[in-house]
Amino acid sequence: MLLAAAACAESDGTPTKGEGWDYIRLGNPSEVAATTRGGILFEGGSTDVDAAYRWMCAKANGGDFLVIRASGTAAYNSYIRGLCPALNSVATLIVRSRAGAAQPFVKDTILKAEALFIAGGDQSNYVKYYAGTPVAAAINALAARGVPVGGTSAGNAVLAQFGYSAFTGSVTSPQALANPFTPLITIESGFLTVSPLLRGMFTDDHFAARDRMGRLIAFLARVVQDGDASQASAIATDEKTAFLMEPDGSGVVTGTGAVYYLRTAGRPEVCKPGTPLTFRNVSVYRVRAGGTFNVSNWTGAGGLGYTLSARSGVVESTQPGGSVY
Repeated sequence: MLLAAAACAESDGTPTKGEGWDYIRLGNPSEVAATTRGGILFEGGSTDVDAAYRWMCAKANGGDFLVIRASGTAAYNSYIRGLCPALNSVATLIVRSRAGAAQPFVKDTILKAEALFIAGGDQSNYVKYYAGTPVAAAINALAARGVPVGGTSAGNAVLAQFGYSAFTGSVTSPQALANPFTPLITIESGFLTVSPLLRGMFTDDHFAARDRMGRLIAFLARVVQDGDASQASAIATDEKTAFLMEPDGSGVVTGTGAVYYLRTAGRPEVCKPGTPLTFRNVSVYRVRAGGTFNVSNWTGAGGLGYTLSARSGVVESTQPGGSVY
C-alpha cells in the first residue's frame, strides 16, 4: 500500500480520510513483509508501560504497527515510534462508525499490520461500531496468524470472550453487588476471539484505582447464573501495569501495580434482580512486576493467592486484614 508520498519518502503523519475513518501514519509509507510472533498485551490504563510496547514491537519484527481507536488522536504514533525505531511504520486508524468499519480500506489496513493495538476510550463504542463487522473479523484473523494483539483501558476490556460493554453508563462495585441485575450491567459476548484461552473470561482495567473488584465478582456471577459459562474467570489489570501473554498462555507482569487472576468455584447462592449478591469462594491470584502466570493451566509464580466471597452484597477476603486487593 502506498500513500501519497513516494515509496522512498518518510510518511509525515498527514491524515488520509474516508467515510467514517481517518488514517495517520509515521514511517515508511510502503508495507513490508515481516515474520511475526503472536502474543497478547493486557494493559490496565493510565500511563503506558514502555516495556509492554517494546515487547509487542519485538514480536512485530520490524513490520508495521497499527493502533486502532474509535475516537481521539494519533498520539501513539510518535510514542511507539520513539520506543521502537526499527519498526517500518506506526499508524493510527480512527474508525468512528459502523459505516467506517465496513469500508474496504479499513479491513485491508488492519490485515496488513504486524502488530495491532486497541487504544483506550469508550468500550461501548468499540462494541457498537465494530462487533460483527470486518474490523472484528480482521482483528481475529491477525491473532490467528500469529500477529501480536493488545489493548489498554477500554481496548483491554474487549479482548476476552466476555466484556463489560457499558452501554448504559459505568457501574460501581457497590451498585453491582447490591443488584447484579442493575440495568447498568451490560455484558457483551464474542465481540473478539483473539485466543481460545480467553473463552469464559473477562478482562478488566483501572482495577484497584477505581475499586472494580466488587463489580467484577458481580460480572462473573452473572455469566455463571445466566448459563453463559459453567466456570468464569478474569484477568484484571491495575493502572500503569501490563500482562504480556505468550500464545501458550504463559506470561509475565510488568509495571508498577498488580494483575489479578480470578476464577469461580461454582454457582452463586443468590444472584437475582434487586437482591444483594451472595457468591462464595472466588479464587484470586495477585501478581506484581516480575511475577508470572500461565492462563492455560491457571497457575502462577511469585504472587499471592487468596479467596473472596460476596455475602449479601459485601465482599470478604481471606487475606490478613481483609483487603480485597
